[in-house]
Amino acid sequence: MRIVVAAVIERADRRILIGQRRHDDTSPLKWEFPGGKVEPGESAEQALARELKEELAATLLKSAPIGRVVHQYAGTSEELEILFYAAQIRESELAPRAFEQVVWVLPKELGQYDFLAANAQLVANLATGRIKPVEILESHGTETHPTTPGQNTDSGR
Repeated sequence: MRIVVAAVIERADRRILIGQRRHDDTSPLKWEFPGGKVEPGESAEQALARELKEELAATLLKSAPIGRVVHQYAGTSEELEILFYAAQIRESELAPRAFEQVVWVLPKELGQYDFLAANAQLVANLATGRIKPVEILESHGTETHPTTPGQNTDSGR
């Protein structure tokens, strides 16, 4: 089973960041939360920080788990375990690199976007207010200590 992490990033104005997959990607033009595969030897939180840096040029400041789903897409033999995290980033750095486009939307607007099937339950919970990422981060978030550019991050990993 492949482990995947995804970030639900909510701003102070309650808007959530979503990205549209590129037209030449698998599941082209579907919407998703930023994230990706956990690499061997990497914790889920390390993968989340790395993926946000790679996909958005963003620094992860804080995260907290908010959900988990196991999903297998049609036509694939591999099951995915997707770990969803409420996440806070240094927003001023946002520079989308891996998406056709990114948008900030209100939770109630999420249903208007064609999301990947594995995101359906989370999208419903966000849209109805059952999950509120900012509140979860305020009460349970783990601070991430970003490294400075060029700093060796391999020690102890």
